[in-house]
Amino acid sequence: MQEDTQDDFDSLDDLADIGDAETLADLDEGESPEKKDSGKDPRNLDLILDIPLTVTVELGRSKMLINDLLQLSQGSVVELTKLVGEPLEVLVNQKLVARGEVVVVNEKFGVRLTDIVSPMERVQTLA
Repeated sequence: MQEDTQDDFDSLDDLADIGDAETLADLDEGESPEKKDSGKDPRNLDLILDIPLTVTVELGRSKMLINDLLQLSQGSVVELTKLVGEPLEVLVNQKLVARGEVVVVNEKFGVRLTDIVSPMERVQTLA
């Protein structure tokens, strides 16, 4: 029982090292930045590769009354706030990460990324 408690405290110490990391890449297999002077690749992201994310491509937005929404049927047109040719926004977990344009690939729609939001811009949107 006491060993389990000690293991829990050791795990908390490991978490304290995470706060010192400057980027996710600094978390190379759970090592703190001070321990990383070995020849390992500092960009080893294997620990987070299986985390699911929600990716949304926003073509535009529209506000409408419930009555207007209930009147929609097949063939109805919903006017969006963006103009033709304006870049689409690519959101990951509701945070803007890139802008792009619509492309057609094998008769399916896709997005060609034209601009990646810099890490500094992403941090500024959090404030």
